[in-house]
Amino acid sequence: MLELRPVCENCNKSLPNDSDEAMICTYECTFCEDCVKNKFYNVCPNCGGGFTKRPTRPSAGLAKYPMKKEPFHRPVNFDAFQDRLDKNKDIDPRMR
Repeated sequence: MLELRPVCENCNKSLPNDSDEAMICTYECTFCEDCVKNKFYNVCPNCGGGFTKRPTRPSAGLAKYPMKKEPFHRPVNFDAFQDRLDKNKDIDPRMR
C-alpha cells in the first residue's frame, strides 16, 4: 500500500491527499513539485531516481488506509546531494 506522507520531506510544505503538487519517487520519497523541479531537477536526493505525481487515494480507500499522520521532514543536505545531482540530472530517470 502506498504510504501517503503529509508534507514535503525537504521544505515541509503541506501535501494533503488531494494535492496536485505531491511528487513521489519509486521508494515513496515525497516532495513538493517546486522542490522536485527547481531544486532537485527530477533527481531524488535519497535514491537518485526520478519523480512522478503522487496519485490521490479515493475517499473510501482513505478511510481504510489514511494518510500518515506524522510528518516526515528531513531537509536535504545540498552539499551531499550535489554529486548525485550532477551525475544524474541530464540522464533520463529510466536510464540511470
